[in-house]
Amino acid sequence: MANPFYITTPIYYVNDVPHIGHAYTTIASDMMARFARMAGREVFFLTGTDEHGQKIQKAAQTEGTDPQVFVDRVSERFQALTPLFHLSNDYFIRTTEERHIKAAQALWNKMKERGFIYKGGYAGWYAVRDEAFYAETELVHGKAPTGADVEWVEEPSYFFKLSAFQEPLLAFYRANPDFIGPESRRNEVIRFVEGGLNDLSISRSSFKWGVPIPDDPEHVMYVWVDALTNYITALGYPDEDAPDFKKFWPEILHIIGKDILRFHAIYWPAFLMAAGLTPPKRLYAHGWWTNEGQKISKSLGNTIDPVELVETYGVDQVRYFLMREVPFGQDGDFSRAALEQRINSDLANDFGNLAQRVLSFVYKNAEAKVPTPSAFEAQDEALLTMAQELLPRLGENFEKQALHRMVEAIWELVGAANRYVDAEQPWSLRKTNPERMATVLYVLLETLRYLAFYIAPIMPQASVKLLHLLGISEPKLHFKELQEKKLQSGVLLPQPEGLFPRIEKERKE
Repeated sequence: MANPFYITTPIYYVNDVPHIGHAYTTIASDMMARFARMAGREVFFLTGTDEHGQKIQKAAQTEGTDPQVFVDRVSERFQALTPLFHLSNDYFIRTTEERHIKAAQALWNKMKERGFIYKGGYAGWYAVRDEAFYAETELVHGKAPTGADVEWVEEPSYFFKLSAFQEPLLAFYRANPDFIGPESRRNEVIRFVEGGLNDLSISRSSFKWGVPIPDDPEHVMYVWVDALTNYITALGYPDEDAPDFKKFWPEILHIIGKDILRFHAIYWPAFLMAAGLTPPKRLYAHGWWTNEGQKISKSLGNTIDPVELVETYGVDQVRYFLMREVPFGQDGDFSRAALEQRINSDLANDFGNLAQRVLSFVYKNAEAKVPTPSAFEAQDEALLTMAQELLPRLGENFEKQALHRMVEAIWELVGAANRYVDAEQPWSLRKTNPERMATVLYVLLETLRYLAFYIAPIMPQASVKLLHLLGISEPKLHFKELQEKKLQSGVLLPQPEGLFPRIEKERKE
């Protein structure tokens, strides 16, 4: 796992405030970035905001605000998610940055020089909300397939020769079967491309809030040409000899929502091929959240505020729920009852109670020190082996973006440790066999150390707190450290504290 790892979220469109979908994508990416760092890989984790387009210009006009002032304000709300959710992104990119505008123009020039951009006239259906063009055959009851209103647009436009990339894209998908995950999304993309590709209108002249077209400032770039370029801007493009570009491109994993699959799986590799660049290694499209079974929308008034969730339940609790509740890649339903059930059952009862009763017992009955073990018996070896052998399983699921499977596997170890406590009964051994009690307690503390490392990508705060309670005050969160070191007998442990408080009463909505 030593090769570099570049992971990105989509850049979030700043026409609205952050919602649960933004938090979900970014937390999932953060979990993977943290895991890769712990595995010894050099990681670059990128998120940011998409700040151009007609939708932004309209929103700013409605407010009577300058578009730049508008995007500055809304982008700050997305940047505030980083400290709120303990995100470890290496950079937060904004498409209004000067270096990004230069990168987008450089990509445009490359595509044009190589003969893939021409000027013509566009006439067709355009959805401002989606920033997307739709063919007549794609409309459903006069609207975009997403439900967005469409308007008929006729204006001069630059076009990208997307039609020239049908066969190159299909050949690329065949040569790179892991390019799109999950498998169902890959099949969807291949079917679409096999149906034929039309050239793509990639400029607009009816509004001004966008990246100007080089040599033709009357036109601004179609927002998706601009937006997708962010992934290489952050690495130093157009300087292909930039250290980050050479190191991380194309070792990239794009994490996206399924609604923007077409842009990332078809347009983006085609733009890169047109500019003489290698397409990305992999993209993974996750599902959507509903709220208590209903589609989430502003009009229904059922949007979920991630800031309020953290304030109510705690950051690690929300991170855990989002990564555990739904198989990553599928749609899922959000409910407070399910969140509270996970907090009380999985976190407070299963994990929190395990840590609390082991640490409290050691504090009271083993002089608050890590005990000295005697020879391990078969059941001790079995639990320690399970803890040690969990790491390869986590790594396999990481490679497949099966994040829920990673969490489930960790909880299998939690369950095994709880059963071990009940079977060994250290409270009985205290009187009958103190030497055996010391061994059992050591095995449990060592298992908790493994668990503290394994939960670090999901619940970074709880991980550090648990390691502190195990007498490790400045942990190096690296799997090599986990495997090469063991708990030292005789280390004094601090007074135990609870990891995950229970939610004692039903919340009244």
